[in-house]
Amino acid sequence: MEFLFKNRPVLILSVLCVLLFLLNIGSCLNSYSKTSAYRKEMAQRFDVEEKIVKLSQEKALLTEKLKAQEKESQEDKAALEATKKSLLQEQLVGQTIKDDLQKLTKINEALELKLKESLKTVKKAKK
Repeated sequence: MEFLFKNRPVLILSVLCVLLFLLNIGSCLNSYSKTSAYRKEMAQRFDVEEKIVKLSQEKALLTEKLKAQEKESQEDKAALEATKKSLLQEQLVGQTIKDDLQKLTKINEALELKLKESLKTVKKAKK
């Protein structure tokens, strides 16, 4: 028994060392898991940041394309309006020419009638 009392401090210190060693291992495992989680979170943040930069660049590109399309649309709209005005003028000219042709046709018919009547009177006068 005397042996146990002499070695009691050594035994207590040994148990204490084992407990502290286990506590140290637990702390290391906890630190490793937290470091791993931190690295994973940083990788996710980096990926998200890359996506944000990529989307920002794509947004800028699409905005430029939109502005170009709007400008082209306005130019096309102006050209369409000019074409409509030109078409309207051409239609008016066409209508005017058509009216003039109808007038000339009526005059021509009237002149043909007068010519026929004149020919009839000339034939009667010769007889």
